[in-house]
Amino acid sequence: MTERNASELGEAFWERRWDIARRESRGALRQANKTMTDTAGQLTPGAALDAGCGDGVDATWLASRGWDVTAVDFVATALERGRDHADRLGPEVAARIDWVRADLSTWTPPAAAFDLVSAHYLHGVAQRFELFRRLASAVRPGGTLLIVGHHPSNLDISGGAMQEAVFFTTADVLAVLDENWTLVSVDDDVPRRDVTDGAGRAVTLRSAVVRARRKSRRN
Repeated sequence: MTERNASELGEAFWERRWDIARRESRGALRQANKTMTDTAGQLTPGAALDAGCGDGVDATWLASRGWDVTAVDFVATALERGRDHADRLGPEVAARIDWVRADLSTWTPPAAAFDLVSAHYLHGVAQRFELFRRLASAVRPGGTLLIVGHHPSNLDISGGAMQEAVFFTTADVLAVLDENWTLVSVDDDVPRRDVTDGAGRAVTLRSAVVRARRKSRRN
């Protein structure tokens, strides 16, 4: 990933994208990420960090199931949409979410504070190795780290339409994890969704997925 590619996917870019999404969707929201719902559904609700939360579909899903969520993104339009949706779900859900406007390239979460740290499809974040390290440090002993992103094989599928800055492999995440972690699942070839490429062909986008548990101190 280059700094140039990262800067092209900065705040102004995403403000435009989320504003378009808001107008075109007419209030409808995406579904929560299945990798997150599958993972969190196996865990006891606690404190969760949704890093790069966008319009908060994962955050509201977690909050509606008893999690206390810190939802972080730097796009004001997306955060506003997430707050509105949480409010519509009711005060019990809305009260469980702390919406934080911050740039994940520089923002540091509190250390060992979360039972679940989840990040899905972070795009254009400079110094991604440092980001993964900070996210891992935010997981408390016994907690879960879940990071999902576009795999580099999608670069060939998209015919160059997707920028290099959106891709990473599981090796990029594993590089920040040491012997204090137990790997639950690591997969660089997970089908995500079917799309049509520039030539009109049906193709399947692939994801890189790392789920790991931080060992308890007694271990």
